[in-house]
Amino acid sequence: MKPVKVGICGLGTVGSGSFNILRNNAEEITRRVGRSIVIEQVGARRDNDACDTSGINVTRDIFDVVNNPEIDIVLELIGGTSVAKELVLTAIKNGKHVVTANKALIAEHGNEIFARAQEKGVIVAFEAAVAGGIPIIKQIREGLSANRIEWLAGIINGTGNFILTEMSQKGRGFEDVLAEAQALGYAEADPTFDIEGIDAAHKLTILASIAFGIPLQFEKTYTEGISRITAEDVAFADDLGYAIKHLGIARRSKAGIELRVHPTLISHKQLLANVNGVMNAIMVQGDVVGPTLTYGAGAGALPTGSSVIADVIDVARTLTADPTNRVPHLAFQANALSSMQVLPVEDIECGFFLNMTIKDRAGVLANITQILSMNDISIESLIQREREGSELVPLVVMTHDVKERNMNAAIAAIEALPDVAGTVQRIRVENLA
Repeated sequence: MKPVKVGICGLGTVGSGSFNILRNNAEEITRRVGRSIVIEQVGARRDNDACDTSGINVTRDIFDVVNNPEIDIVLELIGGTSVAKELVLTAIKNGKHVVTANKALIAEHGNEIFARAQEKGVIVAFEAAVAGGIPIIKQIREGLSANRIEWLAGIINGTGNFILTEMSQKGRGFEDVLAEAQALGYAEADPTFDIEGIDAAHKLTILASIAFGIPLQFEKTYTEGISRITAEDVAFADDLGYAIKHLGIARRSKAGIELRVHPTLISHKQLLANVNGVMNAIMVQGDVVGPTLTYGAGAGALPTGSSVIADVIDVARTLTADPTNRVPHLAFQANALSSMQVLPVEDIECGFFLNMTIKDRAGVLANITQILSMNDISIESLIQREREGSELVPLVVMTHDVKERNMNAAIAAIEALPDVAGTVQRIRVENLA
């Protein structure tokens, strides 16, 4: 059979990793596919010393790649959404299959892209868009296809996990660890996407659509970052037997779908609580299989390139297949996606960890507990510690499950008390079982 010809757009971290995997593992890949996969052309603004492109047709105009009639599969590895969207839609219009690692593109524009791809009978594969080298999309879409997925929860941003791990293990402050993450290359100069949860929200949007068979709805994903987490929060959580992790959580209920990214307390006994450093891990609960946990590198040239080339291999295997028999982009047939609503965060129930500073005088604690009671909030545990030489002391309260709107009302009332200093730190608590 004639070789499958690939065009690579972008030769940065992921592009270079994908390029080198195709070159270095060519023999193994050919054995798996039944025919060779060759790099026909590379589109990149500049060369990358990590790649030997001698003998390869290299262009500085990435649109040369999608308009090249010789190319069967286009690898979109440039990032961003505006140019990338135009590039992908042009490739689809030209009848080319697409492999991308671009989570923002899929989360924000995937519905349109998949509709165009279905019209043209081509595949858009995106395993590398979520959790780098972890094949979580294939696991949910194919490996767990016999299951009704009940919920999933994951550490899907390595930068945030590195920061929280350092704060937990070494008692360091957020800003100190963030500076180190930037020096190590784990965080960008502008770390907003990572530390404020936007990156994780893109990934959760994709996972939820595949798990529950709903359209991509990034704009409805509740997103909260980790920049307000303090070393004191981490220490108190540890005393209570919990770790603070930045989780993406998607859950199906009778009322609708929960889609949320936020700092979360989880028990030290949970496997996810022990995923540290820059590693990623995702738990998926199926009605048949029960809980599963997938762990691995969530970023990097070779781990992410591994997922990119796995998609290339999958596409190459199906080039001669009837398009109607291929695995659907979002796991469910396009005409069978559910219209189940995504719930506003105010309607979601979970436990809460509250950390506040109060004046050490009679009646303050009683006022706080009365406010909680008036809002139907039950206390699970409470810690109050002395601060020598200060009338201000920390108070930590753990609650049982309560609707978020009730907690919002209670916090507003507590912060209005004259004996409560500053704002109340609120972190959600999850029992992943």
